[in-house]
Amino acid sequence: MELEKHYTNRTGWLRAAVLGANDGIISTSSLVIGVAAASDTRSPIVLAALAGLIAGALSMAAGEYVSVSSQADLEKADIERERRELEMMPEVELNELAKIYVAQGLDEDLAMKVAIQFSEKDALGAHMRDELGITPHSQPMPLQAALASGASFISGGILPFLVALLAPIPSMVFYQYGFAIVFLALSGAIAAKAGGAAMLKGIIRICFWGTVAMGVTALAGYIFDAKTR
Repeated sequence: MELEKHYTNRTGWLRAAVLGANDGIISTSSLVIGVAAASDTRSPIVLAALAGLIAGALSMAAGEYVSVSSQADLEKADIERERRELEMMPEVELNELAKIYVAQGLDEDLAMKVAIQFSEKDALGAHMRDELGITPHSQPMPLQAALASGASFISGGILPFLVALLAPIPSMVFYQYGFAIVFLALSGAIAAKAGGAAMLKGIIRICFWGTVAMGVTALAGYIFDAKTR
C-alpha cells in the first residue's frame, strides 16, 4: 500500500517562502507602477524598483528577526518557568501531565502510568512537548528566519525590477501588471502544489489581491501626476 502524503510539516517554510516572494512581487511591482504612472523617464522608475527591492528585503528580514526572536524569548521564559515548577512541585506537575493525557482520550490509570514513564525519562521534555507544544523541530531560529525572508523577498522582487529595466516606458504600467500577474500565478501554483492544496483557488486568490494592490498604487500615481501638471 502507498503511504498517505501529509503536508503539514511544510507549513512553516512554505508560509515564509510564499509570503516573502509574493510580497516582493506585489510591493515592488506596485511601487514601480505608481512611479511609472507619474513619470515618462526610466531613471526614477528603475531607482524606485531598486530602492523598493533593497528596502523591502531588509524590512522583511528585520521584521522576521524581531518577530521570531520575541517568540524565542517567550518560549525560553515558559521553559524556565516549567523547569522551576518541576523542581518545586513535581507531584502537581505530574498530575497536570496526566490530566493532559486524560483530555486526549486515555483513562486516568493509563494516563498516570504514561505521565510517570515520560517524567522518569525526561520530565521537562514531556511538559515542553505535551503542555507547551514545544518540540526541538518547532523551536524558532531568528537568524535563519530573517535570512530566508530576505532572500525570498529578493527572489520575488528581482522580477519586476528586471521588467523596469527592460520594458518600454510608454507601456511600463501594463508590462509591470502583466508580468506581475504571471509571476504571482506561478508562485500561487507552486505554493499550492507544494502544500497539496487546490491550485486554481490559490492562483485566483493571490492574483486578485495583487491586482487590488497594483491598481490602488497606479491610481495614486495618476492622481499625483495630474495634480503636479
